[in-house]
Amino acid sequence: MNLLSVSRLTRRGRVDPLFSDISFGLNSGEKIALIGRNGCGKSTLLSCIAEKLQPDGGTVTINKSAGVSYLPQTPAFSANDTIQTHIFKSDNDQLQIIRQYELACEEISRHKIIPSQLQISLDELTQTMDNRALWNYEQRIKSVLTTLGITDLSLSMGQLSGGMKKKVALAQVLVEDTALLLLDEPTNHLDLVTINWLENYLKTTERAVLMVTHDRYFLDAVCTSIYELTAGSLIQYEGNFSFYLEKKAHAEQIAANSEARIESILRKEREWLLRGPKARSTKARARVDSVNRMINREKLAQEDAFSFAVTNRRLGGKILEADSIEKSFMTEGGKKQVLVDFSYKFRKGERIGIFGNNGTGKTTLLNILTGTISADKGSITPGINTVFGYFKQNPDLEDTDETVLGYIQQKAVIITLKDGTELSAARLLERFGISGTAQHSPVNTLSGGERKRVYLVRLLMMNPNFLVLDEPTNDFDIYTMSVLEDFLCEYAGCLLVVSHDRYFMDRTVDSLFILDEAGTVTGFVGSCSEYLEV
Repeated sequence: MNLLSVSRLTRRGRVDPLFSDISFGLNSGEKIALIGRNGCGKSTLLSCIAEKLQPDGGTVTINKSAGVSYLPQTPAFSANDTIQTHIFKSDNDQLQIIRQYELACEEISRHKIIPSQLQISLDELTQTMDNRALWNYEQRIKSVLTTLGITDLSLSMGQLSGGMKKKVALAQVLVEDTALLLLDEPTNHLDLVTINWLENYLKTTERAVLMVTHDRYFLDAVCTSIYELTAGSLIQYEGNFSFYLEKKAHAEQIAANSEARIESILRKEREWLLRGPKARSTKARARVDSVNRMINREKLAQEDAFSFAVTNRRLGGKILEADSIEKSFMTEGGKKQVLVDFSYKFRKGERIGIFGNNGTGKTTLLNILTGTISADKGSITPGINTVFGYFKQNPDLEDTDETVLGYIQQKAVIITLKDGTELSAARLLERFGISGTAQHSPVNTLSGGERKRVYLVRLLMMNPNFLVLDEPTNDFDIYTMSVLEDFLCEYAGCLLVVSHDRYFMDRTVDSLFILDEAGTVTGFVGSCSEYLEV
């Protein structure tokens, strides 16, 4: 059954159209991933389909009998609401029916003799409650929340971690009686246990799914089609992410073969040019111009393939030592111990990932190790030569009118690579997808995702020898994540990472700190995937 038809949809951006004349359909049970570079319009497209934004052209037609549930990338909430209040303030179709039924019951209770029309209305609502199984709606949503690890609905939303807030929003969406799910970065902030649960749910549900996600393992396991939004158009691949990568690799191989032929021609043309031909005729001049264009093109290709091997600041004998660290917080439910007697001496070149359920204190551990907050007990001693580069989960992004390039160059204009060459701030920005006009735009005109990339590049240009990254992949597209992974794979300093992205963790770290609910930290030598298989 067809659930969704999108016809010639267009939405303009700040300068050019984000997308133009996009058309596609979605049938029952289909699982589609929408991928593309940051800023290409993925979230905007989902918002248009969910009728949260108006397109500038085209139509969106949703099967009336299907219903749509939409999970935005950043769900809105009131910090003072309890979880229970927040859930039942929702304006979804099911809760509207429940409220209408409750109001009808209240109205009937005011009459000794019930008006026939009111009785008919109540009977119809009762039948609807029966048909849609709404009598146990509250129990069902509590069941989903319990499955996701949330049992105390009296906690205020403002007290919850980013992952816990995402779980509440996810539970609201999953319990709705709809045939189509629109999910914008559903795995952001979630712990790996919850991601595995969500992956299994989406693989087995009969509901159709259209989602934006950068989690490559997740989309490869769940999605049966990949739609790539690029240059304002939608390219459809009927297969999972692995199939998409094969197709892309094949296209790149064709391009590489073409490039090899060009290089062969270029070698011959260079030999001709070195013989010093006299470019007197129009034909000869055209040939010289052609050779020069090919040489310039080759230079650009060589520049694009540069190494990320940076010459880092020297680390001393002592890097960072944690001794008997303890930390607790007071919550509405009482005292919560998040770290108990944690001690560790970091060694040169260590690459450690931090794994644990939402709320176990991963960010707290990073904050203590970097001196952002103090421990209740114990001591933190950094080495005299240790320079931290801390990428926070929710960084304070400066609202400055300084240009992007100028903002980066406040910290450094160049960094030196191991081969002696220099990497400029402008070049590193280009590698992270910020080029051309964007580099000369004021920082305060950028989107949140763009600012986070600028914040990351600024951090890397400072050339720290101990990188601490808290959920660095949130809000980044797959391309940006691949560039960051390449950088980290060649990074020679110490690395400490919190991330929900298994692929990212597998590529960048080789051991783990496992945090449990009791505040204990356990070491594990191996990758994230190896740990999950144990």
